[in-house]
Amino acid sequence: MSPDVDLTVLKPGRHNLRDRFLALDSRLFEFAAEQHWPYAERVLPRLSRSANHGVLWFATAAAIAVSRTPRARRAAVRGLASLSLASLTINTVGKRSVRRSRPGLDPVPLVRQLKRQPITTSFPSGHAASAAAFATGVALESPGWGLVVAPIAWSVALSRVYTGVHFPSDVLAGAALGAGAAFAVRGLVPTRDLQVPPARPRPDVPALTEGDGLVIVANKGSGSAERVHALLDLLPRAELVECEPADVRTELGKAAARARVLGVCGGDGTVNAAAEIALRHDLPLAVLPGGTLNHFAVDLGVENERDLSRAVQRGEAVRVDVGRFSCGEQQGLFLNTCSLGVYPELVRERDRFSSKVGAWPAGVLAALRVLRRERHPLHAEVAGRTHPLWLLFAGNGTYHRLGLAPARRLNLADGVLDVRVVHGGRRPALRLLAAAVAGPLTRSPAHAAVQVGRLHLSGVTPGALLAYDGEVTEVGGDVTLEKLPEALTVYRPLRGGS
Repeated sequence: MSPDVDLTVLKPGRHNLRDRFLALDSRLFEFAAEQHWPYAERVLPRLSRSANHGVLWFATAAAIAVSRTPRARRAAVRGLASLSLASLTINTVGKRSVRRSRPGLDPVPLVRQLKRQPITTSFPSGHAASAAAFATGVALESPGWGLVVAPIAWSVALSRVYTGVHFPSDVLAGAALGAGAAFAVRGLVPTRDLQVPPARPRPDVPALTEGDGLVIVANKGSGSAERVHALLDLLPRAELVECEPADVRTELGKAAARARVLGVCGGDGTVNAAAEIALRHDLPLAVLPGGTLNHFAVDLGVENERDLSRAVQRGEAVRVDVGRFSCGEQQGLFLNTCSLGVYPELVRERDRFSSKVGAWPAGVLAALRVLRRERHPLHAEVAGRTHPLWLLFAGNGTYHRLGLAPARRLNLADGVLDVRVVHGGRRPALRLLAAAVAGPLTRSPAHAAVQVGRLHLSGVTPGALLAYDGEVTEVGGDVTLEKLPEALTVYRPLRGGS
């Protein structure tokens, strides 16, 4: 690799203001070289090397994502997206716009100098840009994680001057470009605080200052004991009932008999059971996300114990729609989605293998097995004609695709079912992928979408699988999907007048 400093280019003529600035920049560089901070000579060069090629930031993003909270995962993804844009900008435009040579290493002690000196131009600092982009991107999505990452990013930027590979102005310019890249990414994909949902009906619910009257049923299988006990620290008079997955429905029924507010901690399946019992007893529901999937809680705006505690203490709640399916005497509710076809089969196959190989490998294995099958899992009668289908999906509310972000709901009380259909034919994987990429309200030979308040299917294949909020059951014949508008009252912290 050859350096991109063209030594044949004539030096620019004298310019008084520029020369003064460069002289000041050099004095600041020499001042930094003279400093001997405790432990810095051992720590900063290693930290600087660890940030090469973004390795440090990819590792940090992985550590943030492991925390398992939706906000942390979004922060990690946003940080990496910001870093990618900053690196692209620096390497294609920044380094070639101002072809500045690296500073001389004479003032820098040998113990600080990097073993492998960079050979690209000095202005601006790519390491500082990546550090600032990642830290700013994380902070825009999660201020808490931003405070954790900021000292690391600051140290990386400082290390570039301390090890003698950049002038201070290189670092400042790189940091500014990196922060700008993070805000540019937010312009393409807004953070959750900018995605203000429409106004929702606000019911009168009790404000439980210390949680008195709140009974929380927690599914032990969700692995959320730490989060539940953190909530009890905020609401010390709330009652906690921890139970095994098989006992969740029974304990929810017992809790509803004595509670002013029914609380639940678990994944979407557990929350579904709690919603059904809360409706039956006409109780408001307090949802603390736990388990693997928490689509309803995240779309509602409750991501952790602090969100829920604030809503319960202030008496802030909204009314949301509930979806319902019926087939003969069989009925069930869904807060998120209801689907027939490939997806329910995938869920059943995944559950068969998850105890043996783990959830994610089981999901991949299930997808490979289901999509290789030639038979269509679902036939339904539409306008007197029977059609083969790969998938029928009905969302409880409209699922939006915001910029490059995955689909989510902004309004849980819009009164519609978001129905997507993937028609039968060859190559189900390609058809399903095309439907996912195209998004809502599109029509093609492979897929279609429509928003309705009620959907009736006849001639459904007997024994067809129907999945609702992660649970699976068998249906056949006539199947009806409908909305129960504003049927459920749920605690939710109110922001921005929503």
